[in-house]
Amino acid sequence: MGSSRVVAPRGLSSSEPEARPAQKELGAADMGESRGSMRILVTGGSGLVGRAIQKVVADGAGLPGEEWVFVSSKDADLTDAAQTRALFEKVQPTHVIHLAAMVGGLFRNIKYNLDFWRKNVHINDNVLHSAFEVGARKVVSCLSTCIFPDKTTYPIDETMIHDGPPHSSNFGYSYAKRMIDVQNRAYFQQHGCTFTAVIPTNVFGPHDNFNIEDGHVLPGLIHKDLARLFIWVLREYSEVDPIILSVGEEDEVSIQEAAEAVMEAMGFCGEVTFDTTKSDGQFKKTASNGKLRAYLPDFRFTPFKQAVKETCAWFTDNYEQARK
Repeated sequence: MGSSRVVAPRGLSSSEPEARPAQKELGAADMGESRGSMRILVTGGSGLVGRAIQKVVADGAGLPGEEWVFVSSKDADLTDAAQTRALFEKVQPTHVIHLAAMVGGLFRNIKYNLDFWRKNVHINDNVLHSAFEVGARKVVSCLSTCIFPDKTTYPIDETMIHDGPPHSSNFGYSYAKRMIDVQNRAYFQQHGCTFTAVIPTNVFGPHDNFNIEDGHVLPGLIHKDLARLFIWVLREYSEVDPIILSVGEEDEVSIQEAAEAVMEAMGFCGEVTFDTTKSDGQFKKTASNGKLRAYLPDFRFTPFKQAVKETCAWFTDNYEQARK
């Protein structure tokens, strides 16, 4: 059986700066064994997490018999059912990592809740149904901690997704993402499909969106850690119920701490003013990673300040082409 093969999305340079490894590497063996010949389609392959998965696979996480196909919006409009079906017919994936979505920061969500709902519902339904129609053996979709109820107890865990309405600022996106969990359960109940989802805390790192209006505030899970965990879920996690991929609740940081970490990494010594007239969004999203720890008790995430330092260095070195 031959070595793994990576098919890059269009326009992705092969001369990107090297990302330093996490404290504890998930090597190919730790991430599970390939189940025979696998053709893995990654939607949203040119985004933050998609590029991270591509790099991790290229750096040695890919296994013999695996072919990784990374696609972006240039390859197909996934809001269109016919284009999505044509893509899946062409690739014929055995496995799918579904990352594609209409995403944005707080202010964009507040302004376009209907668009976030409609576009993401179309994308998710088209991807899951096309995967079913071509006989894909497994689909791993990406959710977000913003799907959890706004009024809840902490820490939040995988059993609490549907316990109440999400925060009003991004209810369109949140409900669309929740529906992936509903569809996964329905595909399993009616057809026995192994369609599941992961729930990362918001991630950051090279290739993130640094736009002031549309980007996210820095949270605590760096992209390359998430990439390794995604591959582990694809190979080893057999539950339909979702799993939270997050640092422990003890590692949660405040907005002030995040801002101070960026200041330190950038060498900024000036005054910082917190604008309290702006919308806060969801105040707290402390997540439990107990389920993940039950599976991978020894996995260690990149320390927060180190992750911020790496991301700021990448942003400085790639300022002209960074999304902003």
